[in-house]
Amino acid sequence: MINYEFPLNERVRTLLRLEDLYARVDYFIEQDDGKDHHIALGLLFEIMEVGSRADLKSDLLQELERQKKLLSALHNNPEISEDALDAVLNEMECASAALLASSGKMGQHIRENEWLMGIRQRACIPGGACEFDLPSYHYWQHQSANIRRKALSDWLEPMLPIRDGLKIVLRLLRESGKSYHFTAHAGSFQQMQGGRVAQLLRMRLNEVLLCIPEVSANKYALNIRFLTADYSAKSVLIDQDVDFDLIFCSL
Repeated sequence: MINYEFPLNERVRTLLRLEDLYARVDYFIEQDDGKDHHIALGLLFEIMEVGSRADLKSDLLQELERQKKLLSALHNNPEISEDALDAVLNEMECASAALLASSGKMGQHIRENEWLMGIRQRACIPGGACEFDLPSYHYWQHQSANIRRKALSDWLEPMLPIRDGLKIVLRLLRESGKSYHFTAHAGSFQQMQGGRVAQLLRMRLNEVLLCIPEVSANKYALNIRFLTADYSAKSVLIDQDVDFDLIFCSL
C-alpha cells in the first residue's frame, strides 16, 4: 500500500513540510561523505526558511496546551491507561518547555553566522557553491566526517524544539481520524462534506494500481480524481474503478 497525505490548511501544510525536511536532514547528517553533508546544510537552510514564514512557535505552544487540557480530562477514565496518558502528557510538557526556552526567530543563529549566510547566498545560484566560489567551504568539506557532523548537529540543535513539538501535534492529528473504504467509479470520487472541515486527509492506495490521486476539498465537498501514472505523457483520468481507504483527521 502507498500512503498519501493531503493537508487542507496552511498550518498543517507547513508542519508536513518541516517534518519531511527534518527527516531528510537527520539522514544526511548521519552519512560520511562531504556531498551528503552539503545536502544536509542545504536542508538546514530550507528548515530555516519554511519555519520562519509563520508564527510557528506560538501556534505549536497553543496547540500543545489545548491538547494537554483535553487529555488531562481523561484521567480516571477506566478505558484509558493512566501510565500511557501520563507519558504522553509528560512528553507534551517537555516539548512546551523546550519551545518556551527557545528564543529569537527560527534559525536566527544561522542568520547571524556570516560564513553560513555566505554559503547560502552562493548556493542559491546554480553551481554557485563550487570550490573557486567558496574556498573556505571547500576546506570545510575536506575535514573529517566527525568534524562536519558535529558542526551540522550544532547548527540543527536550536531548531529541534520545533521538530519535537510538531511531531507530537502531527501524531495526534493522524491518530484522530477513522478509516473509511470507498470506491472511485471510473476514476472519480465526490463526497459532500456538510460543513465538516478536516485538517488532513490520509489515503491508502494499493501500489499495483497505476494511478495517482489528485485531491481538492473544502467544507462543502471533497473531490478526488485518479490520474494515470504515465511519466512520458500528460496524465489523464484513469478509466477504471479504484478502491481506496480514506481517513479524515482533525484536532
